[in-house]
Amino acid sequence: MKRDSFPKTVAMVVLSILAGAAGVYAQENPQTVPAAVAGPNDIARFLAGMPVPSESPLAPLTRDPAWQEHSTFFENEFSKLNLRQLQKLHAWEDTYLPETTRPVPVAFYMFSGPDFLYVDQFFPRASVYVLCGKESMGPPPDPLRIANFSGALGNLENAMKSSLSTTYFITKDMKIDLQQQNLNGVLPILYVFIARADKSITNVTFGSLSSNGAFQASEPGKKGGNIPGVRINYTDNQSGDTQTLYYFTTDISDGGIKSNPGFLKFCEHFGTGSSFLKSSSYLMFEEGFATIRNFILAHSTRIVQDDSGIPLAYFSPDKWSLRLFGNYLGPIELFKQHYQPKLQELFAQSNPPPLDFGFGYRWNYKEANLMVATRK
Repeated sequence: MKRDSFPKTVAMVVLSILAGAAGVYAQENPQTVPAAVAGPNDIARFLAGMPVPSESPLAPLTRDPAWQEHSTFFENEFSKLNLRQLQKLHAWEDTYLPETTRPVPVAFYMFSGPDFLYVDQFFPRASVYVLCGKESMGPPPDPLRIANFSGALGNLENAMKSSLSTTYFITKDMKIDLQQQNLNGVLPILYVFIARADKSITNVTFGSLSSNGAFQASEPGKKGGNIPGVRINYTDNQSGDTQTLYYFTTDISDGGIKSNPGFLKFCEHFGTGSSFLKSSSYLMFEEGFATIRNFILAHSTRIVQDDSGIPLAYFSPDKWSLRLFGNYLGPIELFKQHYQPKLQELFAQSNPPPLDFGFGYRWNYKEANLMVATRK
């Protein structure tokens, strides 16, 4: 999201709805299935509840009361999110972290799922964003083939509620919503985030990674390499900058990387950049995720994270300078075994500036913590 525009939020379930509904609708209404094809930018705006050009094949669908209700709902939710969270985040960045808004070659966001929203807030001028998660992309969303707008869009709204009211996706709840519709995939969410960030999608390329880390284009759903992904090219409407977002469905545990090394080899092609970690389930506290932890440390000049990212013990004082913000109360109950006494001491000693926006699992800003590690 841009400074003056309102960021993004999500479109989860739509995508599967698209898939399941398409076949039934085509069989029951063979004469009414539209032949027109909408472009990805129009689809992104449509799913985000935003106006589309009058000449778009999707324009007639915006007159559907279900879409209009969807648009009103998300306009309200986005406005509240902007006032409660994002405007305060931007003011904080201007004061404490202006360097993150400068151009960077690449921003890595491991364990991201479809959360493009926050990596774009903290690194808005990255040339390339690399996101990954275990969530699949799903088929390309096609609103022209949604048979039940009310059900599809309502399901989308329900799947996104946690990310609107807190700062993260509740994966379990999201999966339940999607599976109820035989839907899955993060692509609609990414589309919505990009549209709400005041960006225009110019091209979408589906593909997969080879074992040596090369991105190979292929038709959506076609079997290719072991790591499916998507490349989304877009233009920032305010700056005119062209940017690229990659999302890959992959397992980045030590075992997953050993079995399918293509993802890390792909990331290595970009050299050194910035990294973002949020609500990452404290996975890198475990030795089963040492490889990805070491990659981030070796390929980042700056890391922005909450306490669920890389443990304090791995930031050697001779290599990293640390800045702390907010309060460290320890992990939420679910992850209480990953409490860091030394991090608590550091917070107590340094009297860090407060946060006035939620971050990570601590969506209450009074309880949130944030760490910025900069390579010396």
